[in-house]
Amino acid sequence: MTRIEYPELDETLYQQTLANGLTVCVVPRKGFTKRLAYFVTDYGSVHTQYSLDGKDYQSPAGVAHYLEHKMFDLPGNRDVSAEFAALGASTNAFTSYDMTAYYFSCTENFDACLRLLLEFVSTPYFTEESVEKERGIIDQEIGMNEDAPDSVVFENLVRAMYARHPIRVPILGTRETIRQITPEVLYSCHRAFYAPGNMLLCVVGDVDPEAVARIAEQQLGREALPVGKKQKDWAEPMTCPRPEITAKMEVAMPMFNLAFKCEPLGTGDGAIREEMVADLAAEALFGESSELYLKLYEEGLIDSSFGGGFETIDGCAMLLCSGDSDDARAVREAILSQAEKLTREGLPEGDYLRMKRSALGRRIRGLDSFDATCFRICAYHFSDFDYFRFPEIYRQITAEEIIAFLARVVKRERCCLSIIEPVCEGGE
Repeated sequence: MTRIEYPELDETLYQQTLANGLTVCVVPRKGFTKRLAYFVTDYGSVHTQYSLDGKDYQSPAGVAHYLEHKMFDLPGNRDVSAEFAALGASTNAFTSYDMTAYYFSCTENFDACLRLLLEFVSTPYFTEESVEKERGIIDQEIGMNEDAPDSVVFENLVRAMYARHPIRVPILGTRETIRQITPEVLYSCHRAFYAPGNMLLCVVGDVDPEAVARIAEQQLGREALPVGKKQKDWAEPMTCPRPEITAKMEVAMPMFNLAFKCEPLGTGDGAIREEMVADLAAEALFGESSELYLKLYEEGLIDSSFGGGFETIDGCAMLLCSGDSDDARAVREAILSQAEKLTREGLPEGDYLRMKRSALGRRIRGLDSFDATCFRICAYHFSDFDYFRFPEIYRQITAEEIIAFLARVVKRERCCLSIIEPVCEGGE
């Protein structure tokens, strides 16, 4: 395995691409009892169109999440979660718009747990009966999502912001689309995107990196399998089809999501630099220590629920803030006005340096978390970037880049506001 040292972070990364195409990353943490493993596929809810072996496929919305549920079934009625529990480990999984991850944490029996993780994720087993049973479970999950204001306010936002990108459809799919999911659909998507060449195994803990790679090759074999080619005909204008969308739900006070549409980032160093510039721009515009945040808070337009940042998903990106407010439209106007002021006057040197130090410090502190480290290594790997290189990218960013980003992005025509209002005034 290749060993890479990062003296500034006091980190070491072991990395190898196996003959079957799987990338294995190991971050040793000597002396810690906890060990964590993520087995991740570069496949999420937005990847509904793809080609494989010369044939084009269009899968129903919600397949990636459906697959995540069904992968815990193994032949012989084996209970994967129970098997992990018997080994003293906990296991779980999640599906995002552009990634699906399966993981476990343990303090003992690591090799056995790793073999089990690799086995169940690489073993598709779907029957008509089990797929139909899962449909009812996911239908209930969709119902719960529809009753959750935090989910509804964001899903309404992206539906209003985007005309074509599949972020418009919830990760879970809809009640209609999940009824189109069959065992054959699941097998096709698993074959397309769960091939080792489309996946990453990341381990953090006191483990032997060479042993991790050896177990992965033993469990998955050496054969390189074909990988589905994602079709991404998602080109979007930077204007929003609807600048505002409002719904009513049982909430105590109005809540909102406000976003500005950004160009998709792509991959590589340039894309990650743009992401970090955008993170700093969000901090400069409406971060907790910003001039605007303090003003809005003192005026009672926001409370401690307010926050924001930069969100990027395969094929789209947005500068986003959210919170509770009795006048979200006034918050929008204040943000537009403050962006104009920053563009006109520039970012004070002291504020710029403080923000960079603070942002860099937060990322470095995040390395204390095994889960955050694993997640970020995986997410940035699929963006063709070595996450542990983030300090050098931060050092390169200038105040002028931050201001240029705000000048380009924070414009009324790129803005979309989603509001959830109480059913009755005062939420009664």
